[in-house]
This record gives sequence, structure tokens and C-alpha cells, in this order.
Amino acid sequence: MIDAHCHLEQKDYDSDREEVISRCREVLKALVFSCANPKDLHKSLDIVSKNPNFVFLTTGFHPEYIKEFSEKDIEDYFSQIRQNKSKIVAIGECGLDYHWITEPEWREKQKQLFIKHINLAKELNLPVVVHSRDAEEECLKILEEQKAKKVLMHFFSDKNLVERAISNGYFISVNTLILQSKSIRKIMKKTPLERLMTETDAPWLGFGKRNEPIAVKQVIEKIAELGKLPIEKVDETTTRNAIEFFRLKDI
Repeated sequence: MIDAHCHLEQKDYDSDREEVISRCREVLKALVFSCANPKDLHKSLDIVSKNPNFVFLTTGFHPEYIKEFSEKDIEDYFSQIRQNKSKIVAIGECGLDYHWITEPEWREKQKQLFIKHINLAKELNLPVVVHSRDAEEECLKILEEQKAKKVLMHFFSDKNLVERAISNGYFISVNTLILQSKSIRKIMKKTPLERLMTETDAPWLGFGKRNEPIAVKQVIEKIAELGKLPIEKVDETTTRNAIEFFRLKDI
């Protein structure tokens, strides 16, 4: 089992991060977490260095933070990503967030930054992890226009656009919301197992308590139940998908 998207760098884990990772080692084959704010990059690289061949890192700007950083901040962060390419398995999460960002001028800046992420991923020959809250169609359009190839639609939430994403060869990751959301269950059912990954988005989506990457086990069990598939098949396929997508070595 692999958690393909969580946030170990968040302060929610500052008091017991290594204990959380230790619990994950008992169940998971690996976990991939996203540093979505440049202020967390040093901490994130340290987490990876302490947990080689088990914890893997993706890096980018969460679109929610578009108002917080200057062009120089962005370029400096991208430069740091380039310098640490060997420690990074994907660019992102990046994309568009029209839920929190409503002003047209800031949405336009999100688009420009998203394109910069896609180009950085091409430059470094890395996959892209996409955040697309309330902007799924716009994200797909940009990815298509920029001819992005290796794409994970993290927490994809538009059931009407699943086929389009799949036809482009993109992957979709399903998280613990599948335990409660009919919409996410429909998205899962529309996604071939060969295009599916499992995630938690921890520490969020814990339904009143802190979520942890180990909860990906519940995601796999629910996918198996809803798809009337053996748990072992869901586990094996989604794990293989993550290993191949992120090119996880020596795990």
C-alpha cells in the first residue's frame, strides 16, 4: 500500500512525526508527501533524508498561496527545486483553486504559475501532481494545451470530467473522502484500476480528528468493496501505479 499524497510537513505532525512514520512502516510500502509552500522545503527535505527509500517528496506551490509570494520568491523556490532534483519525485501539488481564490486577476496569476510548474516538470523530467478545486475543467484545458504527459489529478472531484482525464492518460487519486462521499465513489467507479492511486491528504480529511497516511488502508478496502474486487488486487495495482508513476526505487 502506498499513500500517494499527504502532507507530513504540516505542523500537525511536529510533536510525533517520526512515530507516525514508524506506524506507517508497519503497513505501507511507501508514502509520498507534498511540500506545497516554500517555507516548508527545508523541513520536507529533512524528513526525506531521515527516511530514505520509504518517504518520498513532491514540491510545488499550492495555488491557494498565490497572493503570498512575489515573482522573485517563485523563481528562488524553483531554483531550490532544481538544486534538489535528486530528492524530489514530482512537481506539485500545483494547479488552480477557484474555491479560495475568486478574483479574476489572481486566478489568471494561478494559471500562469501552473504553466510554469508544468514547464519545470518537463525541464526536470518529472511528473506533475495537480490540485484542481472548483477548476477541474480549466486545469484539464491547461494540461492539454501544454501537452503535459505524466499527470496525477490529486483529489479530483468532478465526476463529469473523469473520462476526459483518463483519455489523456492521467492518473486519479482517491482519498479517505471515499468513506463518506457519494461523488468520490462515483469518480472511483469511473476510473479504471490501472489509472487509480490511493491517498489520504493527511493531516486533513480525518473527519474530526487528525488524519494519518496509514488510513490509506481504509481507502483500499473501500475501493475493493465498491468495485467488488479482492483487496489484494486493489492493493497490488494501485501500489504498482504509484511506483511506476513516481519512479520509486529501492523500496
